[in-house]
Amino acid sequence: MRTVLATLHPYLWRYRWGMAGGMLCLVIKDFAAAAQPLMIGFAVDALTRSLRSGLFVRYAVYLAALAVIQGIFQYGMRVIIIGISRDIEYDLRNDLFRHLVSLSPDYYQRTRTGDIMARATNDLNAVRMMLGPGIMYWVETSLTFVLAIVVMVSKDWHLALLSILPAPAVSLAVIFFGRVIHEQFEGIQSQFSDISSRVQENLAGVRMVRAFVQERAELRRFETLNRQYITQNLKLVKIQGFFQPLLEALIGLTFLVVLWAGGYQVMRGRITLGSFIMFNTYMGRLVWPMIALGWVVNLMQRGSASLGRINQILGERPAIAAPAFVHAAPRALAELSGEIEFCGVSMDYGSGPVLERIHLRIPAASTIAVVGHTGSGKSTLVSLIPRLMDPTSGTVWLDGVDLRELDPADLRRQIGFVPQETFLFSATIAENIAFGVEDATSEEIRRAAEIAGLAGDIEGFPEGYETMVGERGITLSGGQKQRTAIARAILRNPAILILDDALSSVDTLTEERILNHLADVMRGRTVILISHRVSTVKDADRIIVLEHGRIVEQGNHAELLELGGYYASLSQKQMLEEELEAI
Repeated sequence: MRTVLATLHPYLWRYRWGMAGGMLCLVIKDFAAAAQPLMIGFAVDALTRSLRSGLFVRYAVYLAALAVIQGIFQYGMRVIIIGISRDIEYDLRNDLFRHLVSLSPDYYQRTRTGDIMARATNDLNAVRMMLGPGIMYWVETSLTFVLAIVVMVSKDWHLALLSILPAPAVSLAVIFFGRVIHEQFEGIQSQFSDISSRVQENLAGVRMVRAFVQERAELRRFETLNRQYITQNLKLVKIQGFFQPLLEALIGLTFLVVLWAGGYQVMRGRITLGSFIMFNTYMGRLVWPMIALGWVVNLMQRGSASLGRINQILGERPAIAAPAFVHAAPRALAELSGEIEFCGVSMDYGSGPVLERIHLRIPAASTIAVVGHTGSGKSTLVSLIPRLMDPTSGTVWLDGVDLRELDPADLRRQIGFVPQETFLFSATIAENIAFGVEDATSEEIRRAAEIAGLAGDIEGFPEGYETMVGERGITLSGGQKQRTAIARAILRNPAILILDDALSSVDTLTEERILNHLADVMRGRTVILISHRVSTVKDADRIIVLEHGRIVEQGNHAELLELGGYYASLSQKQMLEEELEAI
């Protein structure tokens, strides 16, 4: 547990002075609270000896003053400590999100989105409760208990000893039930992650669920998960339901013993009536700490279990990161010309090679096209350029510099990448186009949309560029989403432009119009096109044909047609399809 809680040390240290102020308020409040039963005892003894109104008023004023002091510092304690727990939650959430966006794509391929969301919400809230109410009441109950016992021992150690008889039993119960609660809560949080993942998948794939009429089946699966979650929670409730009455029974038994033994000593004249009342008042004050102890243990165990789950994310390290020492590059990234070279590059995901010994040089300011069967390694090849992944072996050079010697963030700022799977945010069309270029003007956004062949569509929308795009761009067609992604890449004015099958969802006429507009954009920069259409790649300076992760053909359009291989066959097939469509 100490290793788990070590994560919080930097945050607690950051707010050390605030925590110190909160703890000072807590100490003053507890001393004021501890002085009240003592003052009641003095008042009873004084009034027993001499029942005077002036004496009564004096002790009443003393008690009122102590109550006011207790109230003021209790308010300060709660505002400061609970406020700091919110500040730490804010910092921890920011750091968690910052860490999540730094992780490599492979982490998200093996981790469910719902599980991440559960840890970033439910688990983070449990950590906040541990840091706020958990720490505050842990210190408060401990100090209250110590102060009460010290005063009681100073008055009558025999009676004080009887008062703390249940302490060992309470400690054993806390240790045992604390461990059980911790294990049970870990299971509950894991179950909550399963539910979150199921809901996220169903909402993201709602159109698929409806298309296959799986609403009832998915509802049954959700009900099963929900029932398992309720069952897990009910087990925890039963444990807590037994723990709380056990503490209260031990406290009630102690009250009975103190009343019997204290009353006997008062009748024998060994202690005064005021001391006896003081003892009973302290016993009443100890009820809350002993009951709160169970709640605090619950908070601490829940918080430590949740922090352990958050630590699992924070412990992940990105597979792609900036090197510890970046060597001086022959040319600064700001002056990037865009020459790319693959030297003996191979890529293996673990289930077999995707790329094998690729040797390829892409001159600066040239346009290279890559074609091939599905699964031939086209997307993997271009994903190596912005370092979305690193090759298993071999080296990718950019302007003569090994990409692994460059900071991925600096590198990606120079690249416009339209991936095969287009992703749009739930924002306006203008905001989606300007993503990554915060200072883009309205004119620049419109110009990028015109080049991408999207401007005409946007003008037909009721709110134009301020039209809200649904989650994942659900309100747009496939072609509109692809053209929005193209406009986003163009707006960056990148030195290298990568279009990974970016025109697959548009018709041939729209494709031709977009390519004509792109001609000016492509001039003077390195462009890599991936497509299954010959019409998209025929004007490229060089066309690469991949098959089973290897380059099997390369040349320009005319040279590959003469070669009579895969490219010539693909061209002939698509020409025939176009003729049939025309007929």
